[in-house]
Amino acid sequence: MKESFRGKNFRSESEDLINNCNEVVEEYQGQGLRLTLRQLYYQLVVGNIIANEERSYKNLSTLVSDARLAGLIDWDAIEDRIRVPDVPIEFKDLNDVVDAALYSYRLPRWDGQKNYVELWVEKDALAGVLRTMTKKYHVTLMVNRGYSSQSAMYEASRRFTDQGLGKKMWLLYVGDFDPSGEDMVRDVGDRMGMFGVGGLNVVKVALTPAQIKKYKPPPNPVRRKDPRSKEFMEKHGGSSWEVDALPPNVLHSLIDKMMKQLLDVPKMDAIMEKEKIDKERLKDAAQKIVQGGSDGEAQD
Repeated sequence: MKESFRGKNFRSESEDLINNCNEVVEEYQGQGLRLTLRQLYYQLVVGNIIANEERSYKNLSTLVSDARLAGLIDWDAIEDRIRVPDVPIEFKDLNDVVDAALYSYRLPRWDGQKNYVELWVEKDALAGVLRTMTKKYHVTLMVNRGYSSQSAMYEASRRFTDQGLGKKMWLLYVGDFDPSGEDMVRDVGDRMGMFGVGGLNVVKVALTPAQIKKYKPPPNPVRRKDPRSKEFMEKHGGSSWEVDALPPNVLHSLIDKMMKQLLDVPKMDAIMEKEKIDKERLKDAAQKIVQGGSDGEAQD
């Protein structure tokens, strides 16, 4: 929804950039996604619309803020995934409760599967994009925000130990191709092993050198203050790449391909069919309860 709170006159080049922003926004909205400012920035960089430099990012941040206040960019299109309010759950009536129950009801869809799978991501900014896939395949999404805490890693190890009992365990990782991003893959495997998770397969789904070559995301200079930069540069040179620069449909495709390799689709389809039958039964039973309550109110 575009809503104006403050008028502003923009220069013609700024108006052109706002139009470019709206094209990216519409592309994301067409996929049912919201984006972060960083994702918007990288899509503009990939399109050779703005330069890949910190000054461009800061200028874009100011422009987008002004454009939203002026009613030129949809307020719902760009989200802040850090400052999220904790809103109490409430329902309008019994019908609302029934709708929520029907929407959320799922059986353990990985029952009978040979593998246990989780998807982990380095950055909170990509959670919204990846959640589409984790909901589709009913797998846990873990947002690390860099190197994960010991508490989070310990809890994850218990989850793998409990849920992965008797199965092959897979941790699919999404992160930057830079000194820390590459080292985080090692760190995850080492610490999960320390907490007793044996035989864990840690696979970096993105971003990889092959994907950089294929999709050509914009490079950034390696941050030399990173203590891992020397070893990284000896292997890969002086450039690094952020996974945010990959379009959502590319990320979805990469994850989709990996999931289908690890999943027995017919087994999950059978469970989903049972879900469908259960939902119909729940809906019928709930309607009788709701109608009974309405009849009782009418008699009082």
